[in-house]
Amino acid sequence: MLKKMKKGFTLVELMIVVAIIGILAAIAIPNFVEMQYKAKRAEVPSNVKAIKEAEMAYEATEDQFLAIAQNPAAVPGKKATGWTTSTGFEAISWQPDGNVRGAYQVTTTGSSAGSGTGTGGDFTVTGQCNVDGDSVNATYTATKSLNAKRITKNNVF
Repeated sequence: MLKKMKKGFTLVELMIVVAIIGILAAIAIPNFVEMQYKAKRAEVPSNVKAIKEAEMAYEATEDQFLAIAQNPAAVPGKKATGWTTSTGFEAISWQPDGNVRGAYQVTTTGSSAGSGTGTGGDFTVTGQCNVDGDSVNATYTATKSLNAKRITKNNVF
């Protein structure tokens, strides 16, 4: 007798496979999005560190720290923003390559009144970003004696 050969999958088997794929996707997609935000936010601490080093080099030659206004003027959102030239960052010989995802500024302490510079004082480099587009900025700072440090929680992007 000839036996019928069964080929293919049953509907139940296909539904089980689709359910497993759906569960895996529900777990993986939020983690993937969070990793994207972390990768985009990673620019800020490295730029803060580079600005700190440039400020230290400026102080070595000029015997003072230089206060620099925030650039860009507003903290960028989800999209990278163009860097404004002709700001104080050129004075300390630092400029990013291309667009930035953060806004950076330098404040000084121990400065003479109104000059924005100070001998024997300190400085604070601040970098802020908002790569997820919500209303909370991720903030990093560095000083003469401290390397770049995240001020906000790890889940703030």
